[in-house]
Amino acid sequence: MKEKVFFKTFGCRTNIYDTELLKSYVKDYEIINDENQAQIIVVNSCTVTNGADSGIKSYINSMQKKGIKIILTGCGAVSKGKELFNAKQVFGVLGASNKDKINQFLSFKTSFYELGNLNFIDKDIVSEYKNHTKAFVKIQEGCDFACSYCIIPSVRGKSRSVDEKVLLKQVEILASNGYSEIVLTGTNIGSYGLKNGTSLSKLLQKMGRISGIKRIRLGSLEPAQIDEAFLELLDEAWLERHLHIALQHTSETMLRIMRRRSHTNNDLKLFNIIASKGYALGTDFIVAHPGESEEIWQEALERFKEFPLTHIHAFIFSPRDNTYSATMKNTINGALAKERLNILTSIIKDNNYKFRQNHKIPLEILIENKKEGFFEGYDQFFNKIKIKSNEDIAKEWITLSQYEVQEKFNFANLKASNEK
Repeated sequence: MKEKVFFKTFGCRTNIYDTELLKSYVKDYEIINDENQAQIIVVNSCTVTNGADSGIKSYINSMQKKGIKIILTGCGAVSKGKELFNAKQVFGVLGASNKDKINQFLSFKTSFYELGNLNFIDKDIVSEYKNHTKAFVKIQEGCDFACSYCIIPSVRGKSRSVDEKVLLKQVEILASNGYSEIVLTGTNIGSYGLKNGTSLSKLLQKMGRISGIKRIRLGSLEPAQIDEAFLELLDEAWLERHLHIALQHTSETMLRIMRRRSHTNNDLKLFNIIASKGYALGTDFIVAHPGESEEIWQEALERFKEFPLTHIHAFIFSPRDNTYSATMKNTINGALAKERLNILTSIIKDNNYKFRQNHKIPLEILIENKKEGFFEGYDQFFNKIKIKSNEDIAKEWITLSQYEVQEKFNFANLKASNEK
């Protein structure tokens, strides 16, 4: 009887992709969906914040107490792997460049620490996603930015891109396997192809022409990387009407402290151009970075209100070892940080509600799952909708013109409308 392996994924879409790639290399073990039945758990980790590290350590400890063998991979393998390995909290540490050797490492009877290198690019592709309605496609790895707060370049390496022909072939296979929505992911996808004489916009043009692809979603973009060629794609029917563009802050002073490449005035012009095309816009925002004085915060808040934002991933600054920001003084009180965070999320909650009220147009939705009696999915603006239906509409595309705009999400009752 084969030993049973469970894969636990923390963090971003890139990790979701990497987990599926890891699974494709497993030949001599049974991959299961119940962690409590596993003899081995492979933890694909995230290390972007202290909270991410704490969550992973807590999970590892709880599984270790059950006598389950733990193998750590992902970003946390680089940043925290040695610490966890020396403390015997994990059986093995596997670097991302060793993904294709996972089947071999699963068989090891003695503990191991094999980080590999940060120069690799995956040679193989993922063509099937179990338990997912959409497919993730990793187009690049690593980042050449040097933001003062960020540990990711040191655990993912310099930016390098997957060959365009490989990616187009992957999307063709995914489309033939029934995936009509794809999500492009990577560490810094806006840097795609820049070292190879191509670009993200050129890749998107070719992907959008592949038969069977209905919608392409994008991971996080950097404002400084969005050029005229990309803006020309905004009218393409296959491009999702939501873009996530990472501002990180809206004070020009703070952007310089953070060693960002963007500028607030330019960012605002860019956001207004994209919003004028009917797009929903999301961003990242780091609250309470060292040096965020009351004056800087008030400046940032006033500028923030000018941006046509509908979605946000805001979080309180978390010092990461071996980053410049971790050495800075002038830290912000925790209660004040939380207050500032809540102000931003409240603004965006209101913005999103108004956006949905003002853009009450037919919604194109891929139904992802059913929870507590309601089918759920996301529309072209990356807004959630809950649907009541007697029919099983899971994994189907539906167009809705009759729906109710509620404060937290949209709602439709197909029983009443007979719409599908």
